[in-house]
Amino acid sequence: MYKIKFNNKYLYYFLFLLIGFVSCRTDIIIFPYEEEPVTSPEFTSILGFYLLNEGNMGNNKSTLDYFNCETGTYHRNIYADVNPSVPKELGDVGNDIIIYGSKMYAILSCSNKIEVMEAKTAKRIGQVDIPNCRNITFYDSFVYITSYAGPVQHNPTLQQAGYVAKIDTASLQVLERCVVGQQPDGLAIANNKIYIANSGGYLSPNYENTVSIIDITSFTEIKRLVVAINIHRVCADKHGNIWVTSRGDYLNSPAKLYCIDSKSDKITDSIQIAAANFHLDGDKLYLVGSGWNSSAMQDKSNFGIVDVVTKQIISTQFITDGTEAKIGNPYGISVNPITKDIYVTDAHYFVSPGTLYCFNKEGKKKWEVRTGDIPGHFAFYGKY
Repeated sequence: MYKIKFNNKYLYYFLFLLIGFVSCRTDIIIFPYEEEPVTSPEFTSILGFYLLNEGNMGNNKSTLDYFNCETGTYHRNIYADVNPSVPKELGDVGNDIIIYGSKMYAILSCSNKIEVMEAKTAKRIGQVDIPNCRNITFYDSFVYITSYAGPVQHNPTLQQAGYVAKIDTASLQVLERCVVGQQPDGLAIANNKIYIANSGGYLSPNYENTVSIIDITSFTEIKRLVVAINIHRVCADKHGNIWVTSRGDYLNSPAKLYCIDSKSDKITDSIQIAAANFHLDGDKLYLVGSGWNSSAMQDKSNFGIVDVVTKQIISTQFITDGTEAKIGNPYGISVNPITKDIYVTDAHYFVSPGTLYCFNKEGKKKWEVRTGDIPGHFAFYGKY
């Protein structure tokens, strides 16, 4: 059985550079590769998972970590170790990551690129240049990526339509672009259609409120559905439902979760629950987020589960051992499809290394480990 291995020799190289150039180089921050045993080995068809750390915007601090299930070891900043000759390491603001086939695609939004790597080793294959790229999904032999199509710039009067790029996974060439709404974020595919959340995030307080619907065959926008302001995450379940999160306006309009029927392209349900991020496992939608509690005058974190069949909240607290009290800013979430272990990340104050927690399916903590800055996005690697 294959085990991912990383070479420690570059640790000394990075430390030497850090010591030698810290006084004269402030534009590039170099992180060493590290590995840390965290738990006992586990042998399933899941060999491990990658965790993309976003890093602070403008500081070129995005890093890629890897947890090896077969050794129980956590590897920090593996990209730099495997690819020591790549300038500036991974890039600026890691916004999304997927594994499709033998390749892994990491979105680096403020570096305006998709970094393409071997899924098996994280060795760099190449990159695709897309301005302010945001999120990624796949279908057939293509990956689809949302783009803000402009610089990072808050401007309530901005009129800059975004687009979805269609990329061939063999040639890594952009084949087509389809214009959608302003500042498109999450996207998902169902019934031969792509659903895109137009957030209008740069327009605050005048957010966008639509989901663009693209026909995959013609790759043209066929409809824009009004949903809610400041929408963000999107996923599709096996029943043909599209789940969309709205962050609200952080003041008067509360965060909500919306369900769209992909057959009729109409909203069928809404649930008042905050979801900064979510992960669909079977018929359970696991989510983490913070919602404003007006009575306590503070943000209240939730760790919820929604049944996508009944469209009801099963739980607002899947952590059962009190560990939730330690988690300041729940940010990323994923579920092991074999063991059903639940992984939750804490971004803390968004300026320092985060923490990854592993809970068993009963919600009890198994282990925790330090990550890079702002850990948020998972990609499982295995033989399934």
